[in-house]
Amino acid sequence: MKTVSINNFTYPIVETFHSIQGEGAWTGVNALFIRLAGCDVGCPWCDQKESWSAKGYTRRSIPELTLSARQSNPAIVVITGGEPLLHDLNPLTKELKSLGLRIHLETSGAHRFTGCFDWVTFSPKPYKSPHESIYAQASELKVVIDDEQDLQWAEIQGQKVGAGVVKYLQPQWTNPRSQELVFDYVLGHPDWRVSLQTHKFLGVR
Repeated sequence: MKTVSINNFTYPIVETFHSIQGEGAWTGVNALFIRLAGCDVGCPWCDQKESWSAKGYTRRSIPELTLSARQSNPAIVVITGGEPLLHDLNPLTKELKSLGLRIHLETSGAHRFTGCFDWVTFSPKPYKSPHESIYAQASELKVVIDDEQDLQWAEIQGQKVGAGVVKYLQPQWTNPRSQELVFDYVLGHPDWRVSLQTHKFLGVR
């Protein structure tokens, strides 16, 4: 079997940017984001629809991506999308880890889990069922709430993750009603927490 060199392994990249983590347990932390192109989940309210197709995006090599990470000097590197598990993340995470960096993943879990991560944000969507391999990997569960049915979906997913997994409900940004739904639900269900997209409130990436 022919082996692909790390130097020749590439990923379609929507963007890389240095900012803060705006959501979940690591809110406020210095982070480099690597946004991979390609997603087949199709959330109607998605704020990254430009990432759904991998066509037209430049493919960047692992050495290029690791150089960006080294130059940014972040506390964490967040691999996101799109849906990053459409890609084999083992080669990329192996090289990033060799730099001594802390590597995080943001995923809907819709595909088989790959990669070596220090933290996995699992954000399941009802539009495409998660792959069973994701549940044992989740560090935090973050469910976007748009309507009452999403609360039911959140509870189903919450029963499938480990007992130590932090569970978040996050309002759908463009739906003010969802904020009330999340607030009221968390007050009645103390095993859940509220996650806000603080980077949007701050007006940063």
